[in-house]
Amino acid sequence: MFRYIVKRLLLSVIILLGVSVIIYTMVRLMPSDYVDTKYAQQLQTGSITQDDIDRFKESYGINMPDAFVYLSLDMDGETVRFARSVKRAAYADLEEGLAVVRDAETDTARQNAMAGLDGTVKGFVAGNYRYQNYVLQLTDNGTASLQYKEDVDGKTVTSTRGTGTYDASFDGQLHLSVSVSLAAGKTLAGNAVDYKVASGWDKFVSILKGYFTWIGNLLKGDLGMSFKYEKPVAQVIGENMWISFAIALVATILQFLIAIPLGVSSATHQYSARDYIVTVFTMIGLSLPTYFFAAIAIKVFAVDLGWLPSSGLLSASANYTNDFAGQMHKFGDIVQHMILPIFVSVILSLGGLMRYTRTNTLEVLGADYIRTARAKGLSEKKVIYKHAFRNTLIPLATLLAGILPSLFGGMMITEQVFGIDGIGRLAYQALKEGDVPFVMGYNMFLAILTVIGTLLSDLMYSIVDPRVSLGK
Repeated sequence: MFRYIVKRLLLSVIILLGVSVIIYTMVRLMPSDYVDTKYAQQLQTGSITQDDIDRFKESYGINMPDAFVYLSLDMDGETVRFARSVKRAAYADLEEGLAVVRDAETDTARQNAMAGLDGTVKGFVAGNYRYQNYVLQLTDNGTASLQYKEDVDGKTVTSTRGTGTYDASFDGQLHLSVSVSLAAGKTLAGNAVDYKVASGWDKFVSILKGYFTWIGNLLKGDLGMSFKYEKPVAQVIGENMWISFAIALVATILQFLIAIPLGVSSATHQYSARDYIVTVFTMIGLSLPTYFFAAIAIKVFAVDLGWLPSSGLLSASANYTNDFAGQMHKFGDIVQHMILPIFVSVILSLGGLMRYTRTNTLEVLGADYIRTARAKGLSEKKVIYKHAFRNTLIPLATLLAGILPSLFGGMMITEQVFGIDGIGRLAYQALKEGDVPFVMGYNMFLAILTVIGTLLSDLMYSIVDPRVSLGK
């Protein structure tokens, strides 16, 4: 069995890598303007820079390069190339102005065109250029600063290495004069500007770089920082999955306690009134959408009858004390709020499990050993509950693979309808607002739970069915 578990764990790693590629690819199809919209206000106030936004996009592979501008500069006696990605549309605007200068028929017209082009040139050149850990910031008003960014104890620390000015001009070619004062009288200077359209290879490298950056952080346990909830994704999941777990656990236990006996009873009374009633009940449960049935339950039990609260986990007007009586009152209030969500979840999930149990029971009741048991004169009760029932439960062990993610992953629609801040509702809201780190981290969390559930399902199957040997 140990060898089997090791093999399954290795296979699970391969599966999770494959899932991570799928998640990464799907997230890249999300509109990246979600990120720009989220940080637009912070960008205006100066609490975040465009370079920080671009770095964030690059770490998730959603900042597809369109073109590059390169600055060849002399730094400490060595020529280095600072680079930044730009949009081709920006260079197209610049080219229109350059064409006007080139096509000028007189020196006066040429000088006027060049003077009018000065702002356009600086607007195109301005931005954040990178070389290794250095960031050269050029603004459109002619100022420049050189910064150095490094990771210290898991945090990015930025230090300024120098400030100064720069000038960008056009005299038949695009030239850039940069002068940034550094320590000990040194300067950062140069005058070569290159523009290059991003090739397919450049874009592919950008995608790979983003993926390996993300997967590397994931292996270190860093799921990223949720920009909607402004907390680490792992912390958001850890703080909010337990209420979802409580609801799902109670609903799952009730589901099994109700569905399995009903399924067995339906199979042992095949084509009877009981069987038809259970079948109709099953079809209703399978057919009703969650949001529709939940709305009906709220209308009947919360609005019309007033028996149960309709949303949330705590009464808005309640005031709980810190003593034992107050906490028990709070616990009772939470239980009362959870009744409707659990009721809706149980009713809608009974159908599938009942049909599954009924089918398995009918198959077992037709087996040879059941006919043999009946031929020996055993009572029908012993035949069903001693011989048939145990073998009916064997295929149900495979359902364990899907139970684990459903317990911890939350119920998006149910939590949304009832206004419960579980992990499912938070994931839904994060998805609506394009919270890329949370969406990717949450989906990997579910993938890991599914793989663990599958492994536990295999182990459980070998326990309930002695004929299955995991060592072979």
